[in-house]
Amino acid sequence: MKRIITAVQIIGILCIACLPSFAQDGSGKITGKLTDKKTGELLIGVTVMVQNTSKGAVTDVEGRYLIQVAPGTYTLDFKYMGYQTKSIADVVVKAGQTANLDIALDEPKSKDLQEVVIRGSYKQETINALFVAQKNNPSISSGISGESIRRSPDRNTSEVLKRVSGASIQDNKYIIVRGLNDRYNTATINNAMLPSTEPDRKAFSFDLIPSNLIDNIIINKTASPEMPADFAGGLVQVYTKDIPTENFISFNIGLGYNSQTTFKETQGMERGKTDWLTFDDGLRELPNSFPSSRQKYSALNLDQKLSLSREFKNNWAVSDQGKALPAQNYQVTWGNRIRLKKDGSFGSIISVTYRNSENIQKGERADYEDGKVRSINFAEDLYKYNTSLGAIANFTYVKRNNKISFKNIFNRILDNNYIYRSGNSTDIGDLKAYGQDLTIKTMLNSQLEGNHKLNARDWRLDWNVNYSLTNRDQPDMKVLTYKLNESKNIYEAMIPVNSVARNVSRFWSNLEEYGVGAMGSLTAPFNIAGVKQSVKLGGQKLYRERDFSARVLGYAANQTGYDQSILSMEPGQIFAPANIRENGLRIEEITNNSDKYKATSDLVAGYVQFDNKIGDKVRVVWGARGESYYQFIRTADFSGKRVKQDVTFFDVLPSANISYAVNEKSNIRLSGSRTVSRPELRELSYFSFYDFVTFSSMIGNPDLKRGLITNADLRYELYPGAGEAITASVFFKHFKDAIEQIVDPGSTPNRRQILFQNVPSAQSYGFELEFRKKLDFMSSEPFFANTTAFANFSYIHSSVDLQGIASETLSQRGLQGQSPYLVNAGLQYVNPETDLAFGLLYNKMGQRVYLVGFDGYEHIYEKGRDLIDLQIGKKIMNKKGELRLNVSDLLNQKLIFYQNNDNKKAYSKNVDQIINTLRPGTNISLNFTYQFGLGKNK
Repeated sequence: MKRIITAVQIIGILCIACLPSFAQDGSGKITGKLTDKKTGELLIGVTVMVQNTSKGAVTDVEGRYLIQVAPGTYTLDFKYMGYQTKSIADVVVKAGQTANLDIALDEPKSKDLQEVVIRGSYKQETINALFVAQKNNPSISSGISGESIRRSPDRNTSEVLKRVSGASIQDNKYIIVRGLNDRYNTATINNAMLPSTEPDRKAFSFDLIPSNLIDNIIINKTASPEMPADFAGGLVQVYTKDIPTENFISFNIGLGYNSQTTFKETQGMERGKTDWLTFDDGLRELPNSFPSSRQKYSALNLDQKLSLSREFKNNWAVSDQGKALPAQNYQVTWGNRIRLKKDGSFGSIISVTYRNSENIQKGERADYEDGKVRSINFAEDLYKYNTSLGAIANFTYVKRNNKISFKNIFNRILDNNYIYRSGNSTDIGDLKAYGQDLTIKTMLNSQLEGNHKLNARDWRLDWNVNYSLTNRDQPDMKVLTYKLNESKNIYEAMIPVNSVARNVSRFWSNLEEYGVGAMGSLTAPFNIAGVKQSVKLGGQKLYRERDFSARVLGYAANQTGYDQSILSMEPGQIFAPANIRENGLRIEEITNNSDKYKATSDLVAGYVQFDNKIGDKVRVVWGARGESYYQFIRTADFSGKRVKQDVTFFDVLPSANISYAVNEKSNIRLSGSRTVSRPELRELSYFSFYDFVTFSSMIGNPDLKRGLITNADLRYELYPGAGEAITASVFFKHFKDAIEQIVDPGSTPNRRQILFQNVPSAQSYGFELEFRKKLDFMSSEPFFANTTAFANFSYIHSSVDLQGIASETLSQRGLQGQSPYLVNAGLQYVNPETDLAFGLLYNKMGQRVYLVGFDGYEHIYEKGRDLIDLQIGKKIMNKKGELRLNVSDLLNQKLIFYQNNDNKKAYSKNVDQIINTLRPGTNISLNFTYQFGLGKNK
C-alpha cells in the first residue's frame, strides 16, 4: 500500500505545481499535413490561408502546418505551384481544441490550365487524405494512423498492434507477423533500429511505449532498398510525436486486477527494499572480498573458504509476501510548443511511466524417456513480481525546410520470479525444489535526426545518428533442491560431499551491450516525359559491442564427519553462518570456461532506390541494397580452449514493388525481395545457461551462419471508404540456412539442453485475407455508421528440408516458430458525439513447433490459444478526462506445450504428451487520464 500512496502523492504534487499554468485563452487550432494525392509524397512550402482573415501558414519539411484562430467556422485555401488549388469549407474550430485537416493535392490534368480551384468540405477531404495514406505506401504493408490511435481505448503500442492485419501479440508485448516468430521481425523507432529489450533474443517489448505518444505505426511485409534487410515477417516502424499542436500536461493512473492473483497470498524469497523502484539495494550482491576468478578461489585453503562463505547473505528463506496488490501504472506526460521568429518552432514531449504488477501461475511439467515413458512429473507454483520505470523525451526544432530532433527512450525493468516445484523423477525419486530468478534490464536509445529540403528542385536530405545501451544484470539466482530420503522419510538438500552440483547453486551474471549507428539518404526528383520520378541514395552503419560474464557457485559438504542433520533444514536455516563450518557446508565455485564471452558486429549498408511512374496507373519502386556484416565472437569451450569466430558476410539484396492502380479505390501489387536473418550475439557463444523456470539449459553455436530469405507477394486491395479495406494476398518465402532452436540429442529429461542449428533450406507459402468495413451498409442508424468490423486470416504452410540433419528422421515438419494460421477479428465502435469507444478483439495463432526434437524424441509444440480482449473508453469532464476499461484474455485458457502421439500436430487432449502448462489469468484494468491545457503557444 505504501507504494500506491507514494506514487499518488508525487502525482498530486505535480498537479498542484502545474495548476497556475492551466489557463486557456479561448482560441483553437487548425493543423494537418499536405501530401501528393498520387504518391503520398510530403509537400513542403504549401501556402495555407484562412479566408477573410490575415491568418495563414506555410507547410514545413514534414508537410505540416499549424494555424491558431478564434472559435468559428472557416474556409481554407491551399496553394502550391504545379498543383490544383483546393478550397475546403466547413472547418469548425472550437475553443481549446484542435481541428485536424490533412489534405491531398493533385496535379492538374491539363498543363494549359492557368488555375483550377477544387472545392470540398472538411468531412470529405479528411476521407480523401485517408485514401492517400492507405494506397500509396510503396511496399505491401498494414498500418494504423495517429488519428485512429487517438480514437481507440488502447493504452500502449502492443494493444494498438493487435488491430493491425497479419499481426499478433505474444505475452502482451512481443509481435508476431504472418505467424513467424520474433527472429524474423525487426522494429525501428523514428527510422533508427530498436535495440532488443531481451538481450538473449531478438524481441522488443512494445508495451513500453504509451499509445498517446505514437504518431503512426506501419508494418511492412515486403522489403524495399531503403529498409533494414534483417526481416522476413515484418518490419515494424514506430513514429513518435515530436512537436505537439498544443501545450499540455496529462496524468494517467491505472489499476489492474488479475483473476488468479490479486488479493491472493503470495510467496517468495526475501525481496530488497528498493525492488519496487527497479533497483537492488545490495541484498543480492556478490561479496566484495570474494576472489575475482575461479582459479584464485580454488587456491585458498579450507579456513579461508569458510570465512568467505560466511560473508554471503543468507537470503534463502521462503516467506509469505502478503496479498498481491492490484497492478499499478502511473504516467505523467508534458508537451510544449514554442513559436520562434520567422516561422520557427521548438517542441518538447516528455513522458515518465511507472508500473508494478504481480502474477501467480499454477502449472505442471513433465518429460519422457524413449519417446513415451514419463520420467519426470512436477507441479509448479510460479510467483512473478514485476516493476518498471520508463521515460520518453523528444525535442524538435522546425523552421520551414529544416527539422532537427533529439529523441530518447529509456526503460528499466525488474523481474523477480520465485518458483516452487514438487514431484517425482524416475532417476532420482521424490523431489521438491525452490528457485529465485531476478533480472534487472536497462535499455537506453538516443538519436539525433534531421530532415532538410535542400533547394527549389525539392532535393531532400534525411540523416540520423543514434546510440543504444542495453544491460542485463542477474544477481544471485538461487536454486535449492531436496530429495526424499525414503529410509528416514525426510527431504534432504542435494549437496554432495566435496563437489558441487547445480541442483544447489547461486548464479551471478552481467551483460552489457552498446550500439552506435548512423544513416543518411538523399532523394532527388526528376522528370521523364513530364512525369515526376525520383532516385534515393542512402547508407547505414550500426556497430554493436557486447561483454558478458557469469559466476556460478554451489555448496559442498565437508568430507570430515560433516553434520548431515543440516541437509534436512528449511531453506532459511540451511545456509545460516552457524552451518558454514568445518563439519558443515562451504561455498565452491563451478564457473565454466565458457561462462563469459565478448562479441561485436558491424553492419555497413548502402542502397539505391528508384521510384518510377509509368503513366497514371503504374508505379515501380525498385533497386538494391548491399550489406556487409562483420561478426566476431570470442569465447571458450568447456575444456577451456579459446574459440574465436571472425566472419564477414556481404549480400546484394535486390527488391521491387510494383503497384497498378485499377481505379481510385483499388490497387494490384506485386513484390519480390531478398532479405536476411542473422544470429543474435548470444546464439554464437558456448555459454550454457541453466534456466530453473523452464527446467532447461541453452547453449550457443559459434558456427551459425546467417540465413537468406527470398520473398514474393501478390496482393489485391480495395478501399471502399475512409478507414476501410478489403485485401487478398498470396505469398511465398524460401529460407536458406534458417536458424532453429533444437533439443540436444544427448539430452535427458532431467537435463534438457537447447541448441541452435542451421537447416539447409525451408519454405513457406500461403494466403492472407483482410477486411475492415463500417457497418453503415446495414442500416442508416448512427450506431452502424460508427461501428467498424474487421478480420484477417492468414494461412501458412511451411516445410523444412531435413537432408543432412542426422538427428532427425526425414519426415516432414514445419519451420520452427512458424504458425500454420493466424486469425484476428473484432468490432470497434467510436461515437464522436458521446466520445464513447468500444472494442472487442479476438486472436488465435495455430500450433507451432516450439522446439525441434530428434529421432526418438518428438518435437515440442505450443498449442494455439483463443484470446478475447474487451476495451471500453469514455471521455469525460469536457473531453479533458478519459476512463478506459480493458479486459484481456477473457477466456484464460492454459498455455500448453506438448508432444504429439497421434501425428495430427494439433493438440489432442488426453492423447498428446504434456510437457508444460501454465494458466496466466484474466486481467482487468481501469485507467483514468486527464489532460490540462497550458495556455496558448508562445
